[in-house]
Amino acid sequence: MSFNSVIFLGCLPFVLIAYWLLPKRFRWIMLLIVSYLFYMSWNAWLIFLILFTTLVSYFSGLLMEKFESKKIKLICLIVTLVCCLGVLFFFKYFTFAVNLVIDIINLGNADIAQFTFSLILPVGISFYTFQTLSYVIDIYRGRIKAERHFGYYALFVSFFPQLVAGPIERPENLIPQLKAEVKFDNEMFFSGLRIAIVGYFKKIVIADGVAVFVNGVYNNVEAANGLTVLIATVLFAVQIYCDFSGYSEIAIGVAKMMGIKLSDNFNCPYAATSIKDFWRRWHISLTSWFTDYVYIPLGGNRCKLWRWMINVMIVFLLSGLWHGAALTFVVWGGVHGIYQIVGKLKNLLIGKLVSAGKLKLPKENIVVTFIKRAVTFALVCFAWIFFRGNSLSDCGILISKIFTDWSACGAALEKIGFDMPALISVMFMILILALARYISIPKNDNGTLLTKTKISQTVVYVYLVVAVAVAWFALVSGGGSSSFIYFQF
Repeated sequence: MSFNSVIFLGCLPFVLIAYWLLPKRFRWIMLLIVSYLFYMSWNAWLIFLILFTTLVSYFSGLLMEKFESKKIKLICLIVTLVCCLGVLFFFKYFTFAVNLVIDIINLGNADIAQFTFSLILPVGISFYTFQTLSYVIDIYRGRIKAERHFGYYALFVSFFPQLVAGPIERPENLIPQLKAEVKFDNEMFFSGLRIAIVGYFKKIVIADGVAVFVNGVYNNVEAANGLTVLIATVLFAVQIYCDFSGYSEIAIGVAKMMGIKLSDNFNCPYAATSIKDFWRRWHISLTSWFTDYVYIPLGGNRCKLWRWMINVMIVFLLSGLWHGAALTFVVWGGVHGIYQIVGKLKNLLIGKLVSAGKLKLPKENIVVTFIKRAVTFALVCFAWIFFRGNSLSDCGILISKIFTDWSACGAALEKIGFDMPALISVMFMILILALARYISIPKNDNGTLLTKTKISQTVVYVYLVVAVAVAWFALVSGGGSSSFIYFQF
């Protein structure tokens, strides 16, 4: 089940009631059962995969803490890496890797057929695998102690709000909260509810709304023209942000209603003034994971420039591959790696010119900031073409159309079969304006709107709930679906 399914919305109130009514010593049992049932709702057999990953990492952690020998610790770490990453590779990348080898061989005029091997991709496998790896690696480094209570550790791996799409939690943040004595806090509960409502609004109203146009263009690239591709690409930037940040806010909100604080995963990424700044704001938990467990061990920036470039490309190519077993994702990661390298070289060159007195930088003001944000957003949108494109050939067609094909927009819209009733269009624009109004209202750290009265706050949230309900009903009645993009990762 997903967060926007009727079953989840119907069961969540009972889970919350049971959680707060049960004594503290029984809460973890209830949450673990709910988390496993939540995961099994996609495919009951997949529970054995998460149990295998949990058991291997749990016992490896205990063994590493028990023995002082560095050799034994290293063996335990290697076994965990091989087992956990082996499961991830087999289910997510095996077919892709085999077909990639076949494609390379076929370049030499061979005629080997593509390998077909149907496997169910376990939802969230990339997320919970990274959580188990961070746990074992941190024990190996001596940063944390092994968790001896298997139930709490299993709950850390499978905690249902963030199980299938993050945020990727660190053990030192989540496990102590799962074990803590938490008393019901009215303010915290309703703060979580408000955060979840905004998350549902982003997902169902905004992301699912713009997906109609985006899918119409990207799934029918030959019929699109330059203008429709440009619009669809910008709208996809809106879609993926609202989809993923919406999921994260629902997860954070649901957990907060249980007195548990998950990590923030987004911080206004499209307000970034550089690509480096963008990755400080986008999917923060993944960025910090790759920084701590890949980038820094490779040497980070404490090395020669050429080596730093290699480190950056390795991290971003792996990040792209993490998102999906397709060359489009690898290219997307590579593009962002190139952005980082070019940005670094540009800054070094500017620094030398400024030091030599050959260049004077303009003072930072609203115009300069706007230009930086616009350029960054344009670069991010260009990279999104590879992320959303169904194949590299489709991406090539889409990019070429942006620069060459600016035929009549109306004809292109008709060709891609885009059809949205006028009433839904008007309603959608009104809801977009409502979101803009909501964003413009400053908020406290707990998500509470700083409006003049509690009545005005209530009106905003009631409107958001009504908007979600109307958009969800329109989607379902029209035969549409509403799955989260990051569930496939």
